[in-house]
Amino acid sequence: MSVSAQAPTREAALSLMLRQGEITAAQLAESLQVSVQVMRRHLRSLEEEGLVEASPSSEGQGRPSNRWRLTDSGRARFPNGSEHFALGLLSSMTSSLPKGTMEQLLERQASEKACDYRDLIGTGTVPERLERLVELRRREGYVAEFNADPEHNSWVLSEFHCSVMSIAQQFPCVCDQELALIRQTFPDCQVDRVHWLLNGNQACGFRLTPC
Repeated sequence: MSVSAQAPTREAALSLMLRQGEITAAQLAESLQVSVQVMRRHLRSLEEEGLVEASPSSEGQGRPSNRWRLTDSGRARFPNGSEHFALGLLSSMTSSLPKGTMEQLLERQASEKACDYRDLIGTGTVPERLERLVELRRREGYVAEFNADPEHNSWVLSEFHCSVMSIAQQFPCVCDQELALIRQTFPDCQVDRVHWLLNGNQACGFRLTPC
């Protein structure tokens, strides 16, 4: 099956899971008029992308069958208007709050989120913690990776897709919050921005150099 032929089936499967909550591969196959084998291949592919997850379910006699549902990342593929709400809220806050208040609120949010990140990524070497952070960021909608930079004895965290890009375009202070977030998540490193999507680069990049 060609990629162009697979895409509508995948999207239709995601839509069905959005509407019905949980559903078996057989039920999806029947609804979308494809074989169960084809549907299972789609589901495994979607599972590898982190868009769906399965849980065993016993229904009558026989071995348990998986019931499939969307992950948070899968739900995030569907527009919900939250971005427009966030832009409107930030605009209202900027116009009504005293100067500098917005930056203070973003700094506080960065500190709180960095604290959560530090708890989640735990201890270990810088690359070990970076690997865990990259996985967390991917779940939040970022296309992230990291690579060693031997020339500078450091590592570069790159994010090729920013889940708040349209917000950052109107409120660049959000990007300052991101830089503060990475710095506070890795207090044992010097963190510098080396690439920036808003400057036309291919990614937002942060170099982490152990102190």
